[in-house]
Amino acid sequence: MCGRFALNSSPQRIAQQFSLDGVPDLLPRYNIAPSQAIPIIRQGAEGKRECVMVRWGLIPAWSQEPKTAYSTLNARAETVATKPAFRSAFRSRRCLVPADAYFEWQSRPGSRLKQPFLIALKNQSVFAFAGLWERWRHEDTVIESCTIIVTDANALTRPIHDRMPVILDPSDYPAWLDREATAVALQSLLKPYDCDQMTAYPVSTRVNNPRHDDPQVIEPATPQ
Repeated sequence: MCGRFALNSSPQRIAQQFSLDGVPDLLPRYNIAPSQAIPIIRQGAEGKRECVMVRWGLIPAWSQEPKTAYSTLNARAETVATKPAFRSAFRSRRCLVPADAYFEWQSRPGSRLKQPFLIALKNQSVFAFAGLWERWRHEDTVIESCTIIVTDANALTRPIHDRMPVILDPSDYPAWLDREATAVALQSLLKPYDCDQMTAYPVSTRVNNPRHDDPQVIEPATPQ
């Protein structure tokens, strides 16, 4: 799954990595938590990519209120095309969710305290989760929100958790954002990322508190 992540690359680097026309107005974030506003990159007018802020936790357009009885932070790759909460967005409202790293918690035998890990790319590049976005309207209220798609863990992350977010290769960004893409083509992109290109290390339990949003959160720590 994906319940926390970091995005601390410079706005200039993000603009370059995702071929944006302008530089987004973003501050470094080290501990992004559910329900917070996060940046996504989607296909805008005239086929140009745009970076916008949306709420993390997708609100289906048909929902009666801006909350759901179940978690929509993540969508499972196996059912994203058919599950009512996500299937419309999967067809026509896909996005990239930029990140520098994400966090996962490892259960430990005999302990109630889980060990948090930071998981990133070895080359320290900013990358993108496969995401979906939605626009919810009620009277004069409009809320845009998103979800991050998850799949089976790869060999590196499996000892930490059995699921991982879908990380897209940069060469697949155009295909994921293509409004004419077929479901078969899109589904082929929802796979575990190459474990040889990734790294993981334990961090302190400071990350457990979303109020801790500073560089200390991503520093390596001795397992508790």
